[in-house]
Amino acid sequence: MENSIELRPRNLKELAALYRISYKTLKKWLEPHDKKIGKRIGNYYTIPQVKKIYRLLGFPGVFNEDD
Repeated sequence: MENSIELRPRNLKELAALYRISYKTLKKWLEPHDKKIGKRIGNYYTIPQVKKIYRLLGFPGVFNEDD
């Protein structure tokens, strides 16, 4: 599939790379959503947390004209 990304636990560095932004920028984008996302386990977000991030920020690399 063209727009598929493996759904697995991810750290901030991996998520930043998927969104093609810096680590610092991603941290600022996620900051307002900390309570919704929850605390990381060690350095990683769990799969349900990663799903929430994708819902909140949009799927990385995908543009939807309807939004």
